[in-house]
Amino acid sequence: MKITRIQPFPLHSGWRKNLLFVKVETDAGIHGWGECYTQADRDQPVVAIVAALARYLEGRNPFDIKHFTSMAFDDWAARRGSLELFSAISGIEQALWDIVGKACGQPVYNLLGGRCRDRVRVYANGWAEGVREPADFARAAEKVVAMGFTAMKFDPLPQPWRHFIPKEHEAHALAVTKAVRAAVGPDVDLLIDQHRRLAPMHAIRLDRKLAESGLYWLEEPNIAENPEALAEVRHATGLPIVIGEATYTKQGFRPLLEKRVADILNPDVCCVGGILELKEIAAMAEPYLVAVSPHNYNSTVLGLAATVHAAATMPNFIITEYFVALTAFGDKVSPNQLKPKGGYIDLPTAPGLGVDIDEAALAAHPAKPYPARRLRTPADEPI
Repeated sequence: MKITRIQPFPLHSGWRKNLLFVKVETDAGIHGWGECYTQADRDQPVVAIVAALARYLEGRNPFDIKHFTSMAFDDWAARRGSLELFSAISGIEQALWDIVGKACGQPVYNLLGGRCRDRVRVYANGWAEGVREPADFARAAEKVVAMGFTAMKFDPLPQPWRHFIPKEHEAHALAVTKAVRAAVGPDVDLLIDQHRRLAPMHAIRLDRKLAESGLYWLEEPNIAENPEALAEVRHATGLPIVIGEATYTKQGFRPLLEKRVADILNPDVCCVGGILELKEIAAMAEPYLVAVSPHNYNSTVLGLAATVHAAATMPNFIITEYFVALTAFGDKVSPNQLKPKGGYIDLPTAPGLGVDIDEAALAAHPAKPYPARRLRTPADEPI
């Protein structure tokens, strides 16, 4: 079996950002689908890299997945990584696993060592779009619980993202978190995301107060490139610290584990290097007694399916991300996207990734130029 064509499908979901699907075809009539991570204003470079890599994959055996990812980094990219590179590699890699699973008549997790569980727990994200005030956060959180979720993630800090923030921002974050906890009760897990924002002096002061609301975790108080600061926050707050969504490949995660800066890693299957790279990072974390909770700011179709297959094989998996705002788009382009029931997703049993794509439906959702944002000027800075 040989690869005959690789085609990127840039799409607009109707919410926030463009998505990027990848289709890989073979001369055996078997095709596979994968998904690349995208960011607002940064999707077109990923499309270009997928197209550039395609020239070097046509004629190759789709089973040679590990060799492809190594070749793409070592030879094609001359060992110069980037978000765009690893996002492109990840989408193609997932599509290759989809092909291999279909060729073998097995779900992908059976080819990765088999399942450690029958279902995968998920938390809701994307439910607080446009919400600003504590009371509005509370009402939105109640709707998430009504959907059946037992865990939800949100960022209570107002814009802009800065290392140093005024005390009013800290007070707002505290009020939002208290309002959400009061609305959902004590049994729903609250996951706080700080998006790599804060200097330790702010993170420690604020997060000690947030801890009073009974948090499941604290995600990314500051960037992974400053592991000493992460360790400082972890030790001072006593909260489980999560890091990894903006970290790529095993090389990036090695110092985080060696310096013991996190309790949980959250690599994203659509930009970390693909399904196998995600599984290998989880294996690296096992002897350090570090859990894995894959990040998934991708579609609820392909990115989610790839995450579920990888998570099924991890002894140290605990929970993964589900963007409720993307469910409607998934229904339009896939007849069988994976959906949570009672806060869990059952493992698919069909060969490959176990989800189908309506290619004709994709044509109705072309990518759109991202509208120019009003980025801040010096006069806009809070302090």
